[in-house]
Amino acid sequence: MTQVEEPGVVAEHVVKDLISGFGIAVPRGATARAAEGVAAAASGLTPPLVVKAYGPGLVHKSDAGAVRLGLGSPVEAARAAAEIRAAPAGSEIAIEGYLVEEQAAPGVEVIVGAVRDPSFGPVVLVGLGGVWTEVLHDTALRLCPITEDDAREMLSELRGAALLDGLRGSPAVDRDALVKVLLAVGGPGGVAESLDFREFELNPVICTPEGAVAVDARLLRGAPATAHARLPRPAPATVEARPPRQAPAAVDADLAYPAPAAVEARPARRVPAEQAGRPRPEATPQDFARLFAPRGVAVVGASTKRPNFGNMFLGFYRAAGYAGRLVAVHPTADEIDGVPCVPSLDGAGVDYALVAVPAERCPDVVREARGVPFVQVMSGGFRETGAAGLEEDLIAAARAAGVRLLGPNCMGVYSPAGGQTFIGGRPGPLGRIALVSQSGGLAGEVVRVGERRGLAFSKVATVGNSADVGPAELLRYLAADDDTSVIGLYLEDPRDGRALFEALRTVSKPVVALVGGRSAQGHRAAASHTGAMVGDARIWTALGRQAGLPLVTAQDDLIGALDLLDLHAGRDVPASPDVLVIGPSGGAGVLAADALDRAGLRLAPLPDVDLGLPVGAVPGNPLEIPVGPRGRPDLVGQVVTAIQRAARRPYPDVVTHVNVQSFFTFGDSADPLLAYAHAVGELQRGLTGTRVTLVLRNAEYAPPGIEDELRAIARAAGVPTYRSIEAAATAVAAAKVRDQRRECV
Repeated sequence: MTQVEEPGVVAEHVVKDLISGFGIAVPRGATARAAEGVAAAASGLTPPLVVKAYGPGLVHKSDAGAVRLGLGSPVEAARAAAEIRAAPAGSEIAIEGYLVEEQAAPGVEVIVGAVRDPSFGPVVLVGLGGVWTEVLHDTALRLCPITEDDAREMLSELRGAALLDGLRGSPAVDRDALVKVLLAVGGPGGVAESLDFREFELNPVICTPEGAVAVDARLLRGAPATAHARLPRPAPATVEARPPRQAPAAVDADLAYPAPAAVEARPARRVPAEQAGRPRPEATPQDFARLFAPRGVAVVGASTKRPNFGNMFLGFYRAAGYAGRLVAVHPTADEIDGVPCVPSLDGAGVDYALVAVPAERCPDVVREARGVPFVQVMSGGFRETGAAGLEEDLIAAARAAGVRLLGPNCMGVYSPAGGQTFIGGRPGPLGRIALVSQSGGLAGEVVRVGERRGLAFSKVATVGNSADVGPAELLRYLAADDDTSVIGLYLEDPRDGRALFEALRTVSKPVVALVGGRSAQGHRAAASHTGAMVGDARIWTALGRQAGLPLVTAQDDLIGALDLLDLHAGRDVPASPDVLVIGPSGGAGVLAADALDRAGLRLAPLPDVDLGLPVGAVPGNPLEIPVGPRGRPDLVGQVVTAIQRAARRPYPDVVTHVNVQSFFTFGDSADPLLAYAHAVGELQRGLTGTRVTLVLRNAEYAPPGIEDELRAIARAAGVPTYRSIEAAATAVAAAKVRDQRRECV
């Protein structure tokens, strides 16, 4: 066994010896310790040849001038090695030896690589390689392990994918061979799952009609590790294994590629160091029933002299009409704001404790919470501000007390049925929408704005830094919750992204996510908010595609998507990007087409039959019909019903839009507009296999109260309403992602 002293670069020939065992083709080659030995090493190779120097500081060999191509003989290869050693750059780097190989035939250059993300684990990447890698940034990512379908989808996502299919007379490459390379790296039992590394890269992989050859390989080791003298190298089951490459017969054994001894096999994924001390959930799922419906609540931090956050939360629970045991924790007081006090959490007799004291006091408070199932730490000042050690102390205190910890740096829980709240005022109506958020402020906005629009929530949990209870665990619980039909997520750093990914892939209920910190500036803000560590937006995009998770980019879009998914939760709609748009004439239809196209939706043409459209209708999709104070309210239902009957495959989504302003510019009553809303509702009631969405453009022009009335009419029929085509398109697109996932499952 060989002990690796520190992370570093593994020599290229060692990496190639490893990957050949995973079924990845590499050029024939051999090594020599000195330039004088290169000719002998190359004597059994077929020119043209390539010579590369290797050593601990040689990461980018081309930049260091440590590569020579197109060498016509072993003697010429030895001369090139001597030139590398004698060059100015060669004197500044530690050269341990030289790799001489047969030069691969030209082809399309592709990069295949993998990184080990601290939260999500191994991630595989493919893109245009060679010089194109840094110029075009044309890459696609997936979380490991990938399937063959994932690999083919990754190739299809590349902007330069046409190069693989042949361009301007060039032949198409062997895509199957490239897919096998991707699976060998990122598939089950592949390089990413089997080797210990921080970064792994094959660049370029040269693709031709005859196959795919990795002509350069780089591996940066991770943490120090002990490895066997030679690693087991299983080839993924779906990859055709190639025999390990052999050194040329004429080469002395001492000059052939040595057995790799510096890389550790990975039988299982390691827990990131920052998670190592966290209390982990038990093997059996946690029962969070008492988190959302506690029989007793204790608030720590309320003051008898100066109102603070503790006092505020006591007021919230009283205003919400909490019916359970409510106590304040205070060492001397008998009562605070009319709420009885207990001296300590120890023996408080509650299911839930809310802690709102300075950060440095929180670990001591949590240690006293033995017997309290759930403790929420509202206080900030932990990892999100750089105080990771204090957060570890808090985690240790929770472990010692045997409690589950929510937070720190979070607002708490909202559950109208269970009496939980972190929002002032009376609780909203009981609903079936759940939300898990790493921002308490944003969660409060989603709840209150959503309720104002007619949404109703079952359970909302804010988790802040997610030091213990995290999004993945709550997601699994809510997926099995009979009172929840739709789940929303707001995430910045899920702490255990791999667990979240695995949970998302098992959840059958609709889930939609808003992720903060996906841009460079947003990531910096997120780092100061919840200590977010996940910075590559492309990882979230990959997760969304693999898990069938719709990703939205704004709070309003999250509310809108939850609304549509909730109202249409029980509707069986076929998976298809097709949408029928219908509304009044003008530029709005053109702009609607643009908005739906940006959202990835398709305006399929109308059936090629006589639909019996009325005078004034302009056939097409978007379909223009007269809608206004003098129009027939039932016209929209008549036209859509006729189209659906004539279509070979009915449209799964119909977006109908109306210009509210026109009803009050060219009319003097809201009655025609209200009648139109009723007609849209009747249309939805008659189309069980279609989702209908109503867009109230320029709704702010309506007299006070009219927009609310329109929303109520539509909602009663199960129709969501939006103020813009763009908002509706985002929500419909989110639903279609879930449709596709449902059919795949």
